[in-house]
Amino acid sequence: MTGTLSLRRKATNAIMLSATGVCTLLAVGFLFFILGYLLLQGGKDLSLDFFTKLPVPESETGGGMANALAGSAKVLLLATLLGVPIGFLAGVYLAEYGAVGFSSVVRFVTDLLNGVPSIVMGIFVYTLIVLRMKHFSAFAGGVALGIMMIPIALRSTEEFLRAVPDSLREGAMALGASKWKTVATVVIPAAVRGILSGMMLNLARVAGETAPLLFTALGNFYWSPGWNQPIATLPVMIYNYAISPYADQHRQAWAAGFVLLALVLVVNITARSIVASGLHKAR
Repeated sequence: MTGTLSLRRKATNAIMLSATGVCTLLAVGFLFFILGYLLLQGGKDLSLDFFTKLPVPESETGGGMANALAGSAKVLLLATLLGVPIGFLAGVYLAEYGAVGFSSVVRFVTDLLNGVPSIVMGIFVYTLIVLRMKHFSAFAGGVALGIMMIPIALRSTEEFLRAVPDSLREGAMALGASKWKTVATVVIPAAVRGILSGMMLNLARVAGETAPLLFTALGNFYWSPGWNQPIATLPVMIYNYAISPYADQHRQAWAAGFVLLALVLVVNITARSIVASGLHKAR
């Protein structure tokens, strides 16, 4: 009886281990399939012109997406300057100062905000900024993405701060440090690697958003100096080129898609490396 039960457990363990292994391979396989397909379709069309030249008229071939690359960088910079400080400071408050009831309400509202569809966020900022300014702009696009960054920045900051052992807080306060000095000089430095990786993953998440930028930044086939004009961004250019009837623009859309995915992948790997190096040093 005992031998039969042991065989059954071993068989169940082998089946479940095989099933989980197959699912893991499928998940990783889909990622590599997407990367490989984008490399096959778009990698061959990458050239120096793609990174240094402006788009050409639809009837011509060639050109590049230099303005879209610069535009995405500008919009993401503004989004980071807006969303990260607000989310970070709110996360510090919830982790270190927030009352139980109030913190629960803020977390619930934050989770709701994180679940708002990006197109709804675009419509909201369109109504709030674009209609009042009477034109699209890089500023409006940055605000839309910045609002989307707030909930993830808040939750990641709170979670990493809560992971800091209470003994560090108690030790600092036992030495005479005030609450705010303990948080600023002990707790935050202890969690800074995790917080930084969370912010990077947050940035990678919004980097590929298209719908909010269609309602706010719109697009531009030329350079956009300043922050008060419509601006080209990589996701919107991919969308516009993908629905175009011209084969050359389709090829550039594939190339831009590969570049965008590669950038997101690099950011993710960098963020994971930061966390891993922090864990290694902690040991």
